Amino acid sequence: MLMAVKNQMRVCGLSVKYNIMREMLNKVTFLTNILFMMLNNATFIVQWVILLRLKDNVGGYTMSEIMLLWGLTASCFGVSHILFARVFSLPDLIINGKLDFYLVQPKNILLSVMTSATDTSAIGDFFYGLLIMCIFCFSVRRFFLFCLFTMTGATIMTAFALLMGSLSFWFVRAEMFGNHMVGSMASFATYPDGIFKGAVRFLLYSVIPVGMAVYFPVHVMMTFDVVKLLWVLGFTLLITVVSVIVFYRGLRRYSSSSLMAARM
Repeated sequence: MLMAVKNQMRVCGLSVKYNIMREMLNKVTFLTNILFMMLNNATFIVQWVILLRLKDNVGGYTMSEIMLLWGLTASCFGVSHILFARVFSLPDLIINGKLDFYLVQPKNILLSVMTSATDTSAIGDFFYGLLIMCIFCFSVRRFFLFCLFTMTGATIMTAFALLMGSLSFWFVRAEMFGNHMVGSMASFATYPDGIFKGAVRFLLYSVIPVGMAVYFPVHVMMTFDVVKLLWVLGFTLLITVVSVIVFYRGLRRYSSSSLMAARM
């Protein structure tokens, strides 16, 4: 059992490695994508500098906390799209019958799908987030917590995308709803949770799991709270298990489109 898991993980690691190596064939484009993504993210620093000159805090967040929020969001987004970019286009695979290729492979179907593509510009997101954390609010404890929460946040984002994408097994046009939900998660994650009240705040800690992916981790990094840490770890495990179960339940309903397509 352990050997089978080890082999599956090794295959997945090689898949990600070769995806990146393939993108690196054109080194200029590869490096340009990374650099411009970092510059694009950095432009938002100006927005927050201006806002915080007008107010001492926004939603209870000071400049260092907002930068930590942005850094963690960018790093989580980066890791999820570097390792599991194909999950975010899962509805297209389901609707157009493109899962056939993965069904005939001898390795785990879900892992094969998840690691079959990478978004190289997301490497810029990851390094931007790490750099922001080191510049604005570095400490040794915070650095290790940041690395931990980058992995849990990326896992939550990936699992949520898998959950939303798997709805296409059951519902027509579910990809529109799923894409909006996944996109809203990334959008809300860049704003302090203190500005959201009532029903919206409840949604961000339940239906759209931004709270567990980003907000709770930021709170823990700023003021360590073991209860919140355990909540994040527990929720990460829960949403991962639920998303995997939903995917495989949906896979039973999958039918091929019989498309003749070559995969390069």
